Amino acid sequence: MTTSTNTVDPAEVAKFEAMAAEWWDPTGKFKPLHMMNPTRLDYITRQTAAEFDRDLNAPRPFEGLRVLDIGCGGGLLSEPMARLGATVVGADAAPRNIPVAQIHAEQSGLDIDYRHVTAEALAAAGEQFDVVLNMEVVEHVSDPQSYLTACHDLLRPGGLMICSTINRNARSFAMAIVGAEWVMRWLPKGTHDWDKFIKPAELQDLIAKAGLTPVDVKGFVFNPLNWSWSISDKDLAVNYVTASVRPA
Repeated sequence: MTTSTNTVDPAEVAKFEAMAAEWWDPTGKFKPLHMMNPTRLDYITRQTAAEFDRDLNAPRPFEGLRVLDIGCGGGLLSEPMARLGATVVGADAAPRNIPVAQIHAEQSGLDIDYRHVTAEALAAAGEQFDVVLNMEVVEHVSDPQSYLTACHDLLRPGGLMICSTINRNARSFAMAIVGAEWVMRWLPKGTHDWDKFIKPAELQDLIAKAGLTPVDVKGFVFNPLNWSWSISDKDLAVNYVTASVRPA
């Protein structure tokens, strides 16, 4: 199963380019991601360790695993995965994100291969990975099915894709758009398009049609009382994450 379709939406890329310099400011426009990042990383590391039988207590548990972080931005996930021993390629369609990520990785003493490239271009070049991180990207592409098919092609047989996005319902509109963009102003207005949000059943169907086998789904839940994120087995109403594998 292959695809060469370019699913990059130029308007979406422009939104994130405009914010590129703020990636590593925990109080800036990417504050929501900084707040959510420990929870995202917890899910990613646990799923990866389980799939590849790795001990998270080891110094570099992901040694020998090749990881692709699609839509890597400034490297908020690429860097911790590299610290855990993975060989990391960070890919982003917004060119201004790449030098920001490269400079921060160099300052952190990390060797990460950051590239201004699309998932489709990497797949067309025959690149393959043990793990594909596909976090908060699918709701920004023009053709989710073609994009997820490219993600399938980027995985080695037996490889793992972690994909997170936002549900489409009244609560997600209230939280992700009204709350985050209009009221709290954590993100610029227009960062998200509610019509592009994807319900869990829809995403599972897209993933299956791309040739991957869904194996897990969890919610990322924000608690406004203590300003913290947690993983939920049941609450998928707003942010949620899936794990799927490419059959060996």
